[in-house]
Amino acid sequence: MSSYMAKPQEIERKWYIIDAENKPLGRVATVAASILRGKHLPTFTPNVDCGDHVIIINADKAVLTGNKLNQKVRYYHTGWVGGIKEIHYNKLMAENPEKAMTYAVKGMLPNNTIGRNALTRLRVYKGTEHNHAAQKPEAWTQEIK
Repeated sequence: MSSYMAKPQEIERKWYIIDAENKPLGRVATVAASILRGKHLPTFTPNVDCGDHVIIINADKAVLTGNKLNQKVRYYHTGWVGGIKEIHYNKLMAENPEKAMTYAVKGMLPNNTIGRNALTRLRVYKGTEHNHAAQKPEAWTQEIK
């Protein structure tokens, strides 16, 4: 018996909604990254981008456990000499929680073309409203602890 290997032209992508309200940011990000990669499918193939679309709502109501809200820092570099910058997560979650969720999911995807393409299928929204009703997204029913 031979193993099934998915081909890019055979992939049918579905849409899923994940509600991040009162759930840890990292746990929501791991579930989203897994769906974006396609690891929830029986036809998962590591070298093919076979994941689905993910919509994360209520990103502003996601929680950071422990003391991470005050201690966690995101560092980035502008590209200029001495251009290291930092932003604390209490400020990031207050001003732009969509970006915090996107950073978390991006860090869990592979650093190659498959990961970059998968990230384009992620949509993150601050509240419950989104404009993807025409795609008929399904609610992700598996529990996020």
